[in-house]
Amino acid sequence: MDDKINLTYITLDGYVEVEKYRYVYFVIIFTLYALIICSNAIIVCLIVIHQSLHEPMYIFIAALLINSTFYSTTIYPKLLLDVLSEKQIISHTMCHLQYFFLYTSGASEFILLAAMAYDRYVSICKPLQYPAIMRKTTLCVFLVLAWIVPACQVAGSSVLSATTRVCTFTLQGIFCNNSVYKLHCVSSRLLSVYGVIVLLNVAFFPMLYIVFTYTKILIISYQRCGEVRKKAAQTCLPHLLVLLNYSLFCTCEVFILRLEFDISKTVRLILTLQVVLYHPLFNPIIYGLKMKEISKRLKGLFCQVKGC
Repeated sequence: MDDKINLTYITLDGYVEVEKYRYVYFVIIFTLYALIICSNAIIVCLIVIHQSLHEPMYIFIAALLINSTFYSTTIYPKLLLDVLSEKQIISHTMCHLQYFFLYTSGASEFILLAAMAYDRYVSICKPLQYPAIMRKTTLCVFLVLAWIVPACQVAGSSVLSATTRVCTFTLQGIFCNNSVYKLHCVSSRLLSVYGVIVLLNVAFFPMLYIVFTYTKILIISYQRCGEVRKKAAQTCLPHLLVLLNYSLFCTCEVFILRLEFDISKTVRLILTLQVVLYHPLFNPIIYGLKMKEISKRLKGLFCQVKGC
């Protein structure tokens, strides 16, 4: 019976004493997921409700927060089911579906941040041309490409991995990421090359563009008056903080996946949880505190709740 199940299902072997700490895991994961949903939803709703926030910069922020929520939704509901189940398993098909959504939303983050960098560049360095360049059509094109381009490219690696023969049915993790490659009987050169190409297209090149754009903004703004420098600092700093946090998050994930030497399961679980915890909560906190207009609306909302 077990052999028959193993042909269809993959065991997620990244949990530590799940039988003993089942309800502790559930409470922690549920609380984190609820915080992620609520914090991101509040900022998005404020942007949707207030007409003054219907500008490209804030629309990109809303798209980024929706993307972070989607990323969390590909992971947290399955974690909640797993900690309450006797066996932590996932079907081969669903594993690759989770892999697809996980990396599509992850790659979309870089492209959205690149689009936001372009928006800030035009706003600060070409203010007179900003309304003509950042039109509604341009904004829609950026948003569509931010989700379509990664989805098309990640779909290729998902299909290649899903159609590769599997010899190992135990995944050293709590969700399906690049560690699914370790399940294959033979390492695929095609899959490795394609993965590098996708990584360059959806992460490395957007990152280079973002760094180049903000460097140019910094140089131009410091050549102009103090008002321009103030505007650049106020609007660019939150984006740079989010970019730095997300880059560290991605580096940490790669580091975990590339650890070939033995580490304890507890350490691996803690590192994995760090990866999926901070970033979805970091974005709404940074934009809620550092973006002046959003912060003002948040204070007004909390004031209404308290009956000020």
